[in-house]
Amino acid sequence: MSHEGIRIVSTDEQARQNQEEKPLDRSASAPAKVRVLLTEGKGVEIDWADGHTSAWSFSFLRDACPCATCLEERGKEGRSAGQPKPRPQSLLPMYAAPIKPNSARGVGRYAIEFEWNDGHRSGIYSWEYLRRQCACPQCRLQKDELKGIPN
Repeated sequence: MSHEGIRIVSTDEQARQNQEEKPLDRSASAPAKVRVLLTEGKGVEIDWADGHTSAWSFSFLRDACPCATCLEERGKEGRSAGQPKPRPQSLLPMYAAPIKPNSARGVGRYAIEFEWNDGHRSGIYSWEYLRRQCACPQCRLQKDELKGIPN
């Protein structure tokens, strides 16, 4: 019998996972205003209905793509959402154009989708997913507290 895929977790870790997966309050995951700074090449800013503001660079969002292929790749490499791929060391690094979307469009009333300049376009970023990826100091502190990391 194979034991692949079986993972034993502590009670604390299970409680943390349950808290992380708990649905957000409606006002926390409902955008009041969305700004996609496409021409400036900066990223996305969202003012949430609960008064919070989040901002992400395009490179972070591309590295946090929620599509199945990207999730699987990050899982195999042990990277978290938004963490870039390690670059191979070479004497003469090749120039790579900065990652940015060619276009962005709303998906229903629940998400946004990007067509990236590297050809990728299968990730649908739900408002709840984006709120959970907020990296502002306040949200980082809350995530660290959930993980038991002292501040």
